[in-house]
Amino acid sequence: MTIIDELLWRDAINQQTDAEGLQELVKEKKISLYCGVDPTGDSMHIGHLIPFMMLKRFQLEGHHPYIVIGGATGTIGDPSGRTSERQLQTMEQVQHNVDALSAQMEKLFDVKNDNGLTMVNNYDWTHNLSLLDFLRDYGKNFNINTMLAKDIVSSRLDTGISFTEFTYQILQSMDFLHLYQNHDVQLQIGGADQWGNITAGLDLIRKKEGAEAKAFGLTIPLMLKADGTKFGKTAGGAVWLNPEKTSPFEFYQFWLNQDDRDVVKYLKFFTFLTQDEIAELAEKVETEPHKREAQKTLAAEMTRFVHSQEALDDALLITQALFSGEVKQLTADQIAEGFKNMPSAEINLTDMNLVDFLIEVGIEPSKRQAREDITNGAITVSGDKIQDLDYIVTEDNSFDGRFILIRKGKKKYTLIHLTK
Repeated sequence: MTIIDELLWRDAINQQTDAEGLQELVKEKKISLYCGVDPTGDSMHIGHLIPFMMLKRFQLEGHHPYIVIGGATGTIGDPSGRTSERQLQTMEQVQHNVDALSAQMEKLFDVKNDNGLTMVNNYDWTHNLSLLDFLRDYGKNFNINTMLAKDIVSSRLDTGISFTEFTYQILQSMDFLHLYQNHDVQLQIGGADQWGNITAGLDLIRKKEGAEAKAFGLTIPLMLKADGTKFGKTAGGAVWLNPEKTSPFEFYQFWLNQDDRDVVKYLKFFTFLTQDEIAELAEKVETEPHKREAQKTLAAEMTRFVHSQEALDDALLITQALFSGEVKQLTADQIAEGFKNMPSAEINLTDMNLVDFLIEVGIEPSKRQAREDITNGAITVSGDKIQDLDYIVTEDNSFDGRFILIRKGKKKYTLIHLTK
């Protein structure tokens, strides 16, 4: 089975420019291929991750992947999938984003261990190019009618597109040509919305290198959930790879909460489990859906891959504590991570009777209700069930002097931030 056969089994191929030719090429030799990302932000989200998971599969099969960080293209902005012009970023912001994305890629692809991946920045081969050279050496090879017919441009004609964004496909085509000529890169992969840019690059290669040039393009399907909505979005927004934007616990929970109808598809796309392992999990989805073994495996595999085993261990510990109510074992940082989206309140704590404390932070509406809930065993303070109406809440009840966690009933948590 070739890498292409593997991708087909995983339903991970949308379009190919020459399916038969690419299949023969990967049978003949290990190839070099690339995927690019523009530094429009300082972190990728999981939607960006999809084509890079495919790049990782090529890497694991012994092929040589290149990652292009778009230090040049990022200053312009890809018009794909947009209805309006991007707000241009300063060069300083672009460079900051380049550094941040490079660090993410180095971690995902284990660059430090010299495992056959090369990272490049297209700013390096474009920033010294003069306008006249750009027009003569590259612009002359692009037909306006052909460019207008590309979906990435035609979808913008009604609302308008600047000359700057119009030229984006030329710059991306230059990337493919540069990598083909200088690094023997023969395949570009990308999301479904990159088809027009990829084919423009192939056209440029053949005009420059001849019609027989062996270069190929492959796109990944648009990822949709079973309900038809776009994958990767939550009520809180995008799911980021940066742990400061989306904590490892939140990241783990995102995957854990996937629909049974979607989970096998995501196992194929996002994990490196074997076909037999995925088939076994798919059977469990059908026969034992209540155990959610597929979701647990998906969440663990993804959290370990994007973050670390240590981050996964933390996420599992917080998840178990939330389920069981046994929160005393958690650190203050773990409390902050696991409960940050819970209802919260602030208090400048002095030693205070529990009844008064519950009213002060808004958990109870009256002393009568507070006394009733305490007496009935419905109140836990940082993991301890309290039924003593004379109990005094002190800083000793806190996690590292930062938080007190109140649970009312089985599931209603309130995170109390202690202020000084």
